[in-house]
Amino acid sequence: MSSRSRPLALGLGAALLAGCATPQEAAPNIGTDFGEATKYNAAIQIIDPDPVYTADGAQPGDRGDMGAAAVRRMRTDQVKQPQPLSTERGSSSGSGSGSGSGSGPR
Repeated sequence: MSSRSRPLALGLGAALLAGCATPQEAAPNIGTDFGEATKYNAAIQIIDPDPVYTADGAQPGDRGDMGAAAVRRMRTDQVKQPQPLSTERGSSSGSGSGSGSGSGPR
């Protein structure tokens, strides 16, 4: 591009961009409550938006030793396999749907 056509291209680009601008008077009025739905949705999903932590509580980096050990195992290809959770321990308070003497159709 020659040095003569560069200012022309810049001027043309600026004119095209100015054509997209909306004057403040013509802009739609979005109201003072714009964004309230987003704020509400965030509020109902956050338990405590401003938590206060005690000095003797968990601090960032407290469990770095576990993370470092996990990275070390991953790098040496000795990753621990996840252990399946057993549902047989503990008691159940539900009625269940076993082969009892129910009155339903068979």
